[in-house]
Amino acid sequence: MLEDILVVLVCISVLNPILIKAATNQNEVSALNVLYSSLNSPSQLTGWTASGGDPCGQSWKGITCSGSAVTEIKLSGLGLSGTLGYSMTSLTSLTNLDMSNNNLGNYNQIPYNLPPNLQRLDLSGNTFNGGIPYSITLMTSLRYLNLRHNQLQGNLSDVFGNLPNLASMDLSSNSLTGNLPQSFSSLSSMNSLHLENNQFTGPIDVLANLPLQNLNVANNHFSGWIPDRLKRINNLQTDGNSWSSGPAPPPPPYTPPPAGRSSPGQRSGGSRSASNNTDGGKSSGIGGGAIAGILISILVVSAIVAFFLVKRRSRKSLDEGKLGQDRTFSLPLSEAQELKSIQISSAGNIKPSEPAAPMTLKPPPIDRHKSFDEVDLSNKPVVKRFNNASITATAYSVADLQMATGSFSIDNLIGEGSIGRVYRAQFDDGKVLAVKKINSSAFLHQSSEEFLEVVSDLSRLHHSNITELVGYCSEYGQHLLVYEFYKNGSLHDFLHLSDEYMKPLTWNARVKIALGTARALEYLHEVCSPSVIHKNFKSANILLDMELNPHLSDRGLATFLSNAEHQASNINLGSGYSAPEVGLSGQYTLKSDVYSFGVVMLELLTGRKPFDSSRPRNEQSLVGWATPRLHDIDALDKMVDPALEGLYPVKSLSRFADVIALCVQPEPEFRPPMSEVVQALVRLVQRANMSKRTTGDRREAARRADDPDIQDSGL
Repeated sequence: MLEDILVVLVCISVLNPILIKAATNQNEVSALNVLYSSLNSPSQLTGWTASGGDPCGQSWKGITCSGSAVTEIKLSGLGLSGTLGYSMTSLTSLTNLDMSNNNLGNYNQIPYNLPPNLQRLDLSGNTFNGGIPYSITLMTSLRYLNLRHNQLQGNLSDVFGNLPNLASMDLSSNSLTGNLPQSFSSLSSMNSLHLENNQFTGPIDVLANLPLQNLNVANNHFSGWIPDRLKRINNLQTDGNSWSSGPAPPPPPYTPPPAGRSSPGQRSGGSRSASNNTDGGKSSGIGGGAIAGILISILVVSAIVAFFLVKRRSRKSLDEGKLGQDRTFSLPLSEAQELKSIQISSAGNIKPSEPAAPMTLKPPPIDRHKSFDEVDLSNKPVVKRFNNASITATAYSVADLQMATGSFSIDNLIGEGSIGRVYRAQFDDGKVLAVKKINSSAFLHQSSEEFLEVVSDLSRLHHSNITELVGYCSEYGQHLLVYEFYKNGSLHDFLHLSDEYMKPLTWNARVKIALGTARALEYLHEVCSPSVIHKNFKSANILLDMELNPHLSDRGLATFLSNAEHQASNINLGSGYSAPEVGLSGQYTLKSDVYSFGVVMLELLTGRKPFDSSRPRNEQSLVGWATPRLHDIDALDKMVDPALEGLYPVKSLSRFADVIALCVQPEPEFRPPMSEVVQALVRLVQRANMSKRTTGDRREAARRADDPDIQDSGL
């Protein structure tokens, strides 16, 4: 009986070899399912399915595995169309991705959610446009990158600084412009670089120290001189540029002369004496320049010693003198280091206020964390003066703001933030503004000058989607900020406060709000220098004007006010807006702002609060509940805000969910920069298909006729 069972098992294993192979990692199976659907389920991809399957156990075209992990995808020249989907980051074992010579992109950008551990990436011969995604900088194992023959455009960003293994890169035959980024100089393994047939400008000096064996920069708009080191490359092509003629410019100032040559200031006698020695032409003595240097050093030391001797004698003579009254005086700064002050008694005796330190020629130690100008030589407190001229906002008095707010009456209270309360203020000229009264605890260890620096920084931030700082007040220990007032209140109020007079936000209004706030964060992160981290991004800080245009408030305050940072972190933790890493380290970054933005997008999509303790336990955290449903169209449809009543385009909804999924990823390095989020939302608006599901056609037609947002946006 036992022998029969063994025979049956052997037969099954022979007839069904799949059963003894390792099943493919399920995350990778799901990613390939999404890729197949995003490529429009092409018949060329034999073995592929849109759901389930076993790529490593079955024969999926172009797939290579190692054990249960997918390591290679090679689908070159198959006429594929569509996109690469949104789940490529799940392919963590993938080292080679070749999708060249297809019809991918449909003039979309290269997706930023690429497999993170690639060694070879070939997307050449497609129709991708835009720039190179930021996620490239995270692929530290990348050795080969080929993006030639696409429609890439714009300047190259500095995304190449963390790619020490990249040995071959081809960006040729695109429409790339601008100077080569400085991070090119970090490509320490680069031996083959193709940049031909673009519109690059400026010099190519950044390539001079790379170990290049093949370099093609032909047919661009490069200028300047070709570095001598690059001229020695065997395979060098530089035609079709605007190279400078004539000799190259001299080296920069203070460059040491090449070995074996005398410097311009060296006397010929020094060289002659060096050559007249008896040691085979080698210098065995001290040159004239060295002797002169020693003599000068001796003179300088002698002068310093003489100075202190004279000073000591003058002090001795003062000790023997008489003065008529007690007084205190200070010596000049150079002497104040040794004698801080001298007390003269009525008896005429002069006594240092503290024992003099032993004389030394060594300068006092310098704090390396301070600039040279900050080094304290006098040991006297330095009074910091702030120049109010740098503030462009209006200065108000406390009396003015008390009158406008009814002495900060509770009736005029319109909100309370992490660092203070906000009041409605109506002035005599009829103007209505919002006044934020900063809590005294925010300035517990700070001065009014530091508050004015905050005001100066805030007054320089100007963007159509950011609340404008109108004025400020700093009197009698009070610190107040005056902003524009928006009657419609905050996005939080629109989404979460029931009001019979408040119409629910339409889908197009929600998309417009998401795009406007994304542009505000992009401005703070990527236009301001240095970058401004908001640290308190939430729907309550997004104010809406009468046309429902968003205006981001409280921007930059947590950055400039160190005490407020601690308060904001305590308030935000547990609110549902904070990124996971903030809860662990307490540190805010640009990427933690991106996460918070993704949470606000989830609010717009679902109408739910980021954290709601009134819901079932598995639904209290909005991110935790919604994230698994973002890529399931049926589940996505069910979690849309009921207030929309089904009036939204399904494709627009799906793309909106894709952006959210990228922003709320738990690993900050995989979240996109805000500029890429803006581009994704702009494409969503441009391609929005306003055809509604058949059940809502008539209602949507009526809504479109009455909705100015749809008419204005062209959706």
